[in-house]
Amino acid sequence: MARARHPSRVVVRMKNKSGSGSGLLMDSVIMTGNLATIHDSEIDQVIGAFTGLSELDAALRATLAL
Repeated sequence: MARARHPSRVVVRMKNKSGSGSGLLMDSVIMTGNLATIHDSEIDQVIGAFTGLSELDAALRATLAL
């Protein structure tokens, strides 16, 4: 969680609605500073899904300077 304090990052806490419904096992940080496109066949296992799109949108705007 030391990496959480930056506008390009989204903290996912398990005690919040978006965190508890994500499928993740622990508090996490989504870091939007290193974006990559990969083909679906390269994904071995999905570990969760985040529904807090407004938070993610704000982090992406910070990363991409939009």
